[in-house]
Amino acid sequence: MTVVPQAPPSAVRNAEPILEVLQRAFAPPFKGTEVLEIASGSGYHAQTFARAFPHLAWQPTDPTADALASIAAHVEQAKLSNLRQPLMLDVCSNPWPVNRADAVVCINMIHISPWAATEGLMQGCGRILPPGGVLVTYGPYVLDGDFLAESNVAFDESLRSRNPAWGIREVSAVTAAAEAQGLRRPDLVRMPANNLTLIFQKR
Repeated sequence: MTVVPQAPPSAVRNAEPILEVLQRAFAPPFKGTEVLEIASGSGYHAQTFARAFPHLAWQPTDPTADALASIAAHVEQAKLSNLRQPLMLDVCSNPWPVNRADAVVCINMIHISPWAATEGLMQGCGRILPPGGVLVTYGPYVLDGDFLAESNVAFDESLRSRNPAWGIREVSAVTAAAEAQGLRRPDLVRMPANNLTLIFQKR
C-alpha cells in the first residue's frame, strides 16, 4: 500500500482560496481541457484541483525525484480519471515534455527559484499556450515596491540568506517577462496571508 506523504500545512490552507481564483480563471470564455501544473511539490494541490475540475485533464510536474514520488502517491490515492501521472519538468529546459496546454498553473515557485526559472516559465508558456490560454501564478510578490507586509520582508531576507538567487519578485518584473513572450498584463487578485495571484492570458 502506497503511503501518501502529509501535505504541507500551507498547501492545505491556501488550496481553497486558490481554487476560488482558478474557478474564475477557468470560467467562460475559457474553453480549454488541458492544464499543466508547474512545480507541483507534494501533489496535494494537483489532486484537490483535479477533483474540483473533472472536465479538465490535470498534468502535474516537478523537477525533483522526491516531489515526483509524493505526487505519484497522491495520484494513486485519488484514483481520478483526469489526474495524470507526474512528469519531470525543469522550467529552464527546452523543449518541455508537454508541447501544448490550455492553461498553466504555477504555485509558490517564483520566489523559491532563481530569476532564470521565471524567465523559463514565461518562455515555456509562450511556446505551449494557444491564443486565449491562461497562466496562473500564486505566491508572495512585491507590488510597486511594497512587500505588502512586514512578514514578507522577513521572508524575503530568509530566502536570500538560504540562496542569494532566490527572493520575492516585483510584479512589474514578472509582468515584463510574461509580456516578452506574448502574454497580456495580468489580472491581479489579492489573496490571504499577503499573497497575490496573477492571471495572464496569451495574446
